[in-house]
Formats: sequence, structure tokens, C-alpha cells
Amino acid sequence: MRNLKLLKVPVDAEPRAKSVSDLKIEVYADGADKAGILEMYGKSFISGFTTNPTLMKKSGIQDYTAFAREVLKSITNYPISFEVFSDEFSEMEKQAMTINSWGPNVFVKVPITNTRKEPSYSLIERLTKKGVQLNVTAVFTLDQVRKSMEALEGTRAAIISVFAGRIADTGVDPIPLMKESLRFVSKNPKVKLLWASPRELLNIFQADEIGCHIITVTNDLLKKLDGVGKNLEEFSLETVKMFYDDAKKAGFKI
Repeated sequence: MRNLKLLKVPVDAEPRAKSVSDLKIEVYADGADKAGILEMYGKSFISGFTTNPTLMKKSGIQDYTAFAREVLKSITNYPISFEVFSDEFSEMEKQAMTINSWGPNVFVKVPITNTRKEPSYSLIERLTKKGVQLNVTAVFTLDQVRKSMEALEGTRAAIISVFAGRIADTGVDPIPLMKESLRFVSKNPKVKLLWASPRELLNIFQADEIGCHIITVTNDLLKKLDGVGKNLEEFSLETVKMFYDDAKKAGFKI
């Protein structure tokens, strides 16, 4: 057997977790459960909210408008995004204007394309000229970011949501794309880049490190913020105790 040298990990390679209060990125809570939304509304680190039809369906929402208006009775001073759900651009535009009328803090989520792969840029441009605050969603490519920025020219406020988590699900590192997207978005101070669909708590700190403006996070993931800065040796011991206790409770024998 050949001799193996012990690899010494440099101090700089150790995780350097920051506290939540150190974060510069805006954290938006992502969900469609009213109780969960109101719970997060009371958290000092929350700056806004997002939702979508899929989350609403999962939560059992049946009346889209009633749910949105009920939430907006409580969420009046934070940005909150509601999405159009038609596949026809003419109907999307009508839905967008209706959603826009619900409150000054509302952002209208418009998908980057419809289901027929027809791009939404013309719709985005029309709605921007009408003064609608948009959240361009389901963005996956740099070309989509670039063309969205062109369509958002003259906006009073807008968000571009790049689904970094889903990009990572394909085996592609999303960070280079997010950095390059920031280069485009930074040309217009009225537009913010949002890191969508994070898969783990670390993504919040990764997004913060590159200067991303917003990250939207589900309540389940947000609850893990309590572990930020935790001593890793203590965490190791807790994990060992968990395995031991569960094996004992299960009555396992070998």
C-alpha cells in the first residue's frame, strides 16, 4: 500500500458563515400559505414576498383574486409578486392590469415565454410603458436577461427572476450566469436581479457574495437560518447523537 499524506486544509478553506444581519441581499419569502406569509412578515430579515400559481395550487387556493386581496390587507409596505396565468398575450395583458390595480406594492409576474415558446418581450414592453411594475419570471439564459432588459427600458421598477436553482439541477453552475446577468441588470438601477429556486441555505450566501439584489426562499428553507454560524464540531456531535438515539428507539440489533 502506498503511503498517503494527510491533507491539511488551510484555514481560509474552512466555511466562514456570516450572520443573517450581515446579509446585504434582500430576502423574499416564497409561498402561498397565508399563515406562513404572515409568519415571515414578522421577520426582520424579510424584505418582500413572491408566489406563483403552482404554489397556490399546492396550498389548495381556489379563488386566486380573493387570496391575493386577503394577503394584501396585511402586506401593504413590502413588494409582493402575483403571476398572470393565461397562455395568450392579450389575456395576459388584461390579467396584468387587473393584478396591477390591487396595490402600489404589487409586482406582476410575467413568464419569459408562453407554452408555445413565443417570447413575452413585446408584452413586457407594453406593460412597462403603462407603468406596471413587472417581475419577469422563468428566466434561464443570458439572452433572455439581455432581451428582458431591453423590453424594460423606462420601467419605474422591475425584477428579473433567474432560476439559478433549476439551472443547477441540470448540472450547470449558475454562478457565472448570475454574475454576467448582474452586469446587464446593473445598467438600469430600476431593475433588480432575483436568484430564484434556491436549493439550499448556502445559496443565500452565494447570491449575497456576488452582489445579487434579491433571493426568494421558501419558508422551509428560511427556517434553517437558525443554524447559520453554528459550530461544526457541535453539529457533528448532534448528528452522531441523532443516529444513536434513533437506532436505540428503533430497537435495532446486529
